[in-house]
Parts: sequence; structure tokens; C-alpha cells
Amino acid sequence: MNIRVAHLYPELLNIYADRGNIAVLATRAQARGHALHVTAITLGDRLDPADFDLYYLGGGQDREQQLVASDLARRATTLRSAHDDGAVFLAVCGGYQLLGRGYRDTSGVDLPGVGLLPAETVAGTRRLIGDVLLSCDWAEGSTLAGFENHAGRTTLDAGAEPLGRVIAGYGNDGESHAEGCRVGRAYGTYLHGPLLPRNPWFADRLLSEALEHQTGRPIELSPIDDTLERAAHEVAAGRARTRGGR
Repeated sequence: MNIRVAHLYPELLNIYADRGNIAVLATRAQARGHALHVTAITLGDRLDPADFDLYYLGGGQDREQQLVASDLARRATTLRSAHDDGAVFLAVCGGYQLLGRGYRDTSGVDLPGVGLLPAETVAGTRRLIGDVLLSCDWAEGSTLAGFENHAGRTTLDAGAEPLGRVIAGYGNDGESHAEGCRVGRAYGTYLHGPLLPRNPWFADRLLSEALEHQTGRPIELSPIDDTLERAAHEVAAGRARTRGGR
């Protein structure tokens, strides 16, 4: 079965090897007999929500975000409709900021967002850098490990659900102990590195939800050997515990 992925602005939003998240999804899908069919969508391209099961936005610095923000906001209704129809979204760092309502960058420029996530971001004066470890209560306490390097201070609406609670690191703002945001099948996070190689359970969740979007029925993926991935997770988690940002 083909899992149809829209990779939004891959030539502009791809720092800290965020493109590696797509490689992980492709490898883990192939191990179960599925194929990841990835379409690059860039400035001005046509986007039909009926064509895709999963949407991916990588990270970018302020300059790149300025280049894509208006084009992305033009697609806001389409993207929100796709999510309402059950499509999956993963947005990392700059992509996370633009999947919210907006981002005020380091120059004081207000960039419009998609409004899919109940969050707003304003650039701070100091970057938040370090290894991160999160606890995800919504996933039975599973943990996510990664690396953050961002000036943004992201504030979630009251009652909004973070992607995880910070065990070690800074998270959205260095104060709230929240990291990322989760609404339905839309996930936003500051975790780079890339994120998915060291968090196989999360990669599989995205694949399962994308397959469910396509088939209309719950999908349980067959287990595969995660020995190396789990070892990578433990190394990253250990680094976060000993020298994370917080």
C-alpha cells in the first residue's frame, strides 16, 4: 500500500537533518510491505488534500520562514480541512511555529500561521539549546528524545495539549515544562536531530494513522527489530538527563 506524503517546502525547511524523518518513515513502511510515496510541494504548487495521507514540515531559520509563511498561510483552509478529514501532520521547529497561529521573528516581523495548532510564538533574545527528553502521557508515558536549538518562545492556549512534558531540556519556552503541541493527528515539536530515528514508536504511530486515513480502518503494524533504534533512544535520553538544557 502506498502512503502518500506531502513534503512541504523541502528545499527551504530542512535544517538539522530534518529530511531524515522522511527516510525513517520510508524504511519502516517498507519493512511492513508498504511504500512511502513522497511529493515535494513548494512555493505556488498545487495542493489537493485528497492526494495525501501525511503532511511534513521541517525546520527553517527566520529567512526561510519568511519565504514560505505567506504561501503556507494561503493554504491554511486546505490544510485544516485535510486534518479534519483525518490526515496526519508532523511539523518540526520552524514548521511547528508556522503550523500555529503565527510567529514574530527576531526582526519583529509577524509571520502568519496556518492556525491548525492552538499556539503562538515570539522570538526571544536567547536561544534554547540542548538535548531534550519528554514524557508523553497520551502515549502511555512513552518518551521522546531529541535536540532543540530555537529562539522561539511558544505559548499554548489554555487547555491545549503539549506533545510532551519536559523531563530534561527547555521545551516550548523554558518555563512551562511543556514541549510541542498535539491536536488530533497534528503534531508539532522543536525536537531536531532528526526526531524519528531515535523514537521508533512515534514513527510507527504516524505511519499507522496515515494508513488509517487511507483505508478508513485501524491499522496495527507488525513488529520489526528496533534494537539499534532503541539503543539510539537510550543514548539520547541519557545525554538529556545529564546535560540537557534545563
